[in-house]
Amino acid sequence: MTGAAATTSRVRPGTHVTPRQLTTALHDHVQIPDGDRFVHLQFRRFAGCPVCNLHLRTFAHRYDELLAAGVVEIGVFHSPATELAAHATDLPIPLIPDPDKHLYREFDVESSPRGMLDPRAWPMIIRALLRSTIDVLRGRAKAPRLFPDGGRYGLPADILLAPDGRVVAAKYGDHIDDHWSVDDVITLARP
Repeated sequence: MTGAAATTSRVRPGTHVTPRQLTTALHDHVQIPDGDRFVHLQFRRFAGCPVCNLHLRTFAHRYDELLAAGVVEIGVFHSPATELAAHATDLPIPLIPDPDKHLYREFDVESSPRGMLDPRAWPMIIRALLRSTIDVLRGRAKAPRLFPDGGRYGLPADILLAPDGRVVAAKYGDHIDDHWSVDDVITLARP
C-alpha cells in the first residue's frame, strides 16, 4: 500500500492498495484492484464460521445486484485452501485462504476475544449457530473445525476499493457481527 497507511496500520480512504493477483480456495485467480469495478474485500474469520457463513449468504443472494452496481465481492479467511474449499463450492463469491494472515496484517485486521463476548453480537451468534446446526444436520454444510487455524477470535473488516486501487471506505468491526450490509456496499459504490 502507498499513502498515509503504507505501514501496518488501518487503511483509510485515499490509501492506494498495491495491485496483485490472489489465488482462491478453488484455485482460480482474482485481481485487486479490478480495474473496471469496485472490489469489496470482506475479512472474515475461519472456514465454516457460522456468523461469517450467514453474512456471506446475504451477499450471495444479492450477488447479481452487487454486480449491477459495479461491485465484485472477495472474502478473505484465515484458513488453509483445503479447509476453505469445502465451504466455497456453492458461493459465487471468491474466497481467499490466508492461513498465515499476510493480508490480515497488511490491512491491520485484528483478533480479539471481545469479538464474541460483546453482547451486541450475541443475537447473531445464536441465530447463526442455529442455522449452521440445521444445515450440518441436513447435510447441506460442513461443520467447522473445533480448533480452527488462526483461532476463533477474528474481527471482521470491510474494505471498498475503487477500480484504480484507491480505498473508498473501510470499516473495522468491534465484534463479529459488526460489518457492512449489502445495502451499505451498494451505497458506498455509488458515484
